[in-house]
Amino acid sequence: MFFPLRDHNPTSRTPVVTIALIAINVVVFLIEVAQGPEMPRFLARWGATPFELTRGVDLVGFLPGTRLEHVPGPHPLQITALTSMFMHGGWGHLIFNMWYLWIFGNNVEDVLGRWRFLGFYLAVGLVGLLAHVLVAPSSVVPTVGASAAISGMLGAYLLLFPRARVLSVVFLFFLIQFVEVPAILLITVWMLLQIFGGLAGLGTGGAAGGVAYWAHIGGFVAGYLGIRYVFGRDLARLRALQRHEIDSLRGG
Repeated sequence: MFFPLRDHNPTSRTPVVTIALIAINVVVFLIEVAQGPEMPRFLARWGATPFELTRGVDLVGFLPGTRLEHVPGPHPLQITALTSMFMHGGWGHLIFNMWYLWIFGNNVEDVLGRWRFLGFYLAVGLVGLLAHVLVAPSSVVPTVGASAAISGMLGAYLLLFPRARVLSVVFLFFLIQFVEVPAILLITVWMLLQIFGGLAGLGTGGAAGGVAYWAHIGGFVAGYLGIRYVFGRDLARLRALQRHEIDSLRGG
């Protein structure tokens, strides 16, 4: 199991959008925490529930066989597909996602540019959620988190920087080592874990251990294919511009 600490992949400009997205996610989570005992209801209101999105029905109250209380959601319910991307279920969930966004998102932003990157981030996040909804259309558990969008960043990074060196912590049973690995290895291992988790969750409402693995898989595929086919024609020009700006900074 690899956990990335940083990559050796300089950027040519300040990743303004990446920083702004991290800040928004942190602020939203602090708003969640401020709800106190009402936080679960807050998550239920603004999280994306597959059953609600596929049926157009706003669930309210406790459902038979569950301890989860649904509350009236926003109108239209489809808004939750966007709001859920900026919400998290706990500190660990938030920190893990924001760490990955910082390491891998800043380089993708550097290549695409700020506005393209923002649209790309939101689009892959929505596609990831769609994948989860398609796998578990009857799930009544609200989905929250930026994981699908960040998975899209990993898919993009894999195509853009497969040989970038990433300093990582490797956990081998009781041994912990610090090693530099190519991005293609780290991301491939991560993706295999998502596939295994997704397959294990097929009989449990699309999630295993409370993780929406198919949202990760969908976001990753959307990120990879989006870079390859949507930005494919502009990619050479964008990367040439990025290299020129990096060389200018080094020369100055």
